[in-house]
Order: sequence, then C-alpha cells, then structure tokens
Amino acid sequence: MNTESERHSEPLEVELISDPAERASQEARNGLRQFDEVIEQIEYWIHPERPFRLRPSTILTLHRKALEGISAFAGVWRPSGIAIVGSRHTPPEAYLVPELIEQMCDYVNDNWQKAPVHLSAFVMWRMNWIHPFVDGNGRTARALSYLVLCIRLGSRLPGTNTIPEQIAANKAPIIRLLRLPTVNGLTKALM
Repeated sequence: MNTESERHSEPLEVELISDPAERASQEARNGLRQFDEVIEQIEYWIHPERPFRLRPSTILTLHRKALEGISAFAGVWRPSGIAIVGSRHTPPEAYLVPELIEQMCDYVNDNWQKAPVHLSAFVMWRMNWIHPFVDGNGRTARALSYLVLCIRLGSRLPGTNTIPEQIAANKAPIIRLLRLPTVNGLTKALM
C-alpha cells in the first residue's frame, strides 16, 4: 500500500476563533461570566439550609463558562492524553478523569469540616494534577478553589484583588505542589 492510499485520522481541535484579538476579547468576557457564576453559586450555597456538596457538574459548568465560544471542548472532560508544557508532571490518562474528579469531590464532601484553606488548596492542587480539560484547567481550578473557600467560610471574601487573581499572578507555588510525590492520590504537603 503506498502512502497516498493509506488512510488514518488525526484529531484536531476545531478553531472557533482564529483572530487573536477576538479570542482575547472572548476570553475576557468568559472570565467575567465564570466569575459571575462563582459569585452566584457562593451566594446560593452559603445559606445554612442548603448544604453544599461539590459535584462534577459544578466543575463542568465553571469550565464551560470559561471556554464557551472558544473551544469545542467547553464543559467537557478531555478526550485524550495531554502534556503540560514546561512540567515534568504527566497528567493521568483521559479515561481516568471522571473517576478522579469524583474522588476529588468525595474527598471535599467527606472532609468538609477541615479548614477552609486546606479544602481550597486541595482542590487547586488536585484539579491541576488531574488536568481534566483540553484548555482552561488553571482558570477553572482557580475559580473552583475560590468557590470552595468562600462557601466553606460562609461568605464571599472581601477585596478587589481576588484569590484567583493573586494565584494567576504567582503560579510558582502551585507548580511546586504539582511536583511533590503523592500517597493515595494526596500530596504529602496537604496531608
């Protein structure tokens, strides 16, 4: 069989926005929509009569808000393997993502009495370790971490420089955590 008659498929992500300026503008709008979603959820879940339980659907909603109109995979777990440029960490295979996300949610729900910072840090680390999406992992992890922290505290944190913004400005500590060894899926720094 010659090379011209060979057939094979090569998965490509559909480029929904090709103009870089238009993409940046859509990302900014989506960032605001994702933040608005976080605030709405905080306001809903901080009422004592509504006990919060972290669900995979919450994570998918936050991701969809971040990537709507930008990625064909907005609000969808990644369908294949992924590499993190500049990192030695290799995220788990795609088929493991749903179960690992469920385990992360179970950990948060089963340990809700732990310190708010512990739960928030755990979610930030675990989301980035799993790297469940094709794109938007950091944005979604920061939004989810802030959501968990505020709900666990029972109020929205004051200030205009939010925790997700602070983390986005200094990612080095998160990258260091990703490099730590794990025991039973938990980094030793969070145990």
